[in-house]
Amino acid sequence: MSKIHKLGVIGNPIEHSLSPFIHSRFARTEKINIDYRPYKVTTDNLEAFIKEFFLDKDSIGLNVTLPHKKNVFSLLEPVTEEVNILEAGNTIIKSKNNLMLSSTDGIGLIEDLKKKSISLNNKNILLIGAGGVIESIIFSLEKELPSSIYITNRTIEKADKLVTKYSKLVNIKSYDGEKIDIVINGSSAGITGDFIKPDYINTHEDCFFYDLNYSLKGTPFYEWALSEYKAKNVFDGTGMLIMQAAHSFKLWFDIFPQTQNIYDELDQMRRDE
Repeated sequence: MSKIHKLGVIGNPIEHSLSPFIHSRFARTEKINIDYRPYKVTTDNLEAFIKEFFLDKDSIGLNVTLPHKKNVFSLLEPVTEEVNILEAGNTIIKSKNNLMLSSTDGIGLIEDLKKKSISLNNKNILLIGAGGVIESIIFSLEKELPSSIYITNRTIEKADKLVTKYSKLVNIKSYDGEKIDIVINGSSAGITGDFIKPDYINTHEDCFFYDLNYSLKGTPFYEWALSEYKAKNVFDGTGMLIMQAAHSFKLWFDIFPQTQNIYDELDQMRRDE
């Protein structure tokens, strides 16, 4: 029997995670044996858990989700300059005796948007939220040459802080009523509590609404976009999850797995809900 590689995803909450399902399908298709599990890890126990997990010689990596994407930065060695600037990541890789931190969220989002034929070029993008998940996509969005990136948050000071932090590197501004082509929600309230509606957003009938959170039953943001804006183009983050997972898988095994079958399976699961 071939070696079983130990993997997992850490977060809190973690019960909703589809990552074990996705990675098990990747591994089955690529004929790789893995043991991928969800681990509920508190902030206080984060460092101890990571150390203990990688004591096992068969442990090769972890995915990182809320609220730990920034918490892990000080514990690991950044793989890229982007991770170093963001001070956050979502993928831990064991390389010889070192633990490395990478980020696949941004590229995962961009590839899913392209799969959905959503172009960012010369578009006005509005980001809702000011946490680590929003930071993780900023540079990838900028590479697609949007007209402007705007940000809004229920705590205005946090949005302004991100603008100050990134405005020298990215064309990002605080939102002040400009007409928006693409709305991207990164507020963690989408999965940890009730979605808090932002103030009125100036959109148009072909505006795209995209939630970085995901749920087979539909997220609060998804329902809000449908009911309040009668949006025709609304998506949750399931596709982003699939693509960022595929890039994590490649970091661990140097193989980019097939993804279309996962899209199809999750679409069927959504229809069956």
